Amino acid sequence: MEIILNGFLSGIVLAFLIGPVFFTILQTSVEHGFRHGALVATGVSLSDTLYIALCYLGLSRFVADKNFSLVLAYVGGSILVGFGLYYLFIKSRKLGSVKIEHIQARKPWRYIAKGFIINGLSPMVLIFWVGTISFATTEFQYTQPNELITYFASIVLTVYATDLIKATLADRLRTWLTTKIIKRMNFALGVALIFFGVRLLVFGSAAV
Repeated sequence: MEIILNGFLSGIVLAFLIGPVFFTILQTSVEHGFRHGALVATGVSLSDTLYIALCYLGLSRFVADKNFSLVLAYVGGSILVGFGLYYLFIKSRKLGSVKIEHIQARKPWRYIAKGFIINGLSPMVLIFWVGTISFATTEFQYTQPNELITYFASIVLTVYATDLIKATLADRLRTWLTTKIIKRMNFALGVALIFFGVRLLVFGSAAV
């Protein structure tokens, strides 16, 4: 029970960190509804699970390598900026000629991929999980596989549950949804993604 509680508390901390995933879940839920926001959250959780597995298998040793961190920062930052530009200059234009009901018919896997990619692009996510594994093994003394699995499963499920709550609350905003409001939200999401992308690029440059 103690392991689950510690995982829950760690998950709450992660859930309230404001990043590109936060804005993406809100924007998707408002524009396309709870189901699609939940699919984005599912992609985020799958990305976190993959990172945890990779860190546990020893990827953490590469994080200390400046060249590795630099590549992650440049690649992740560039793609986030690309996503941001898409929402700023392309997504809003499409809304002018496409009905909202038609937009909602997209394939579910695209939203899962969207959450997976945006969450997985940030080196900070990898660094967070490396730090969490170190904390779990040193502070909590979780060294057995079943203890680590329980702890990290509790974190991922907590974050997933809070993401679903965000999607639910955002979905209720759809009662006053208009094309103009969607355009503004896409603009805000684009600005947020560009901000986090540029910050990653600056982080990479500073590491040189």
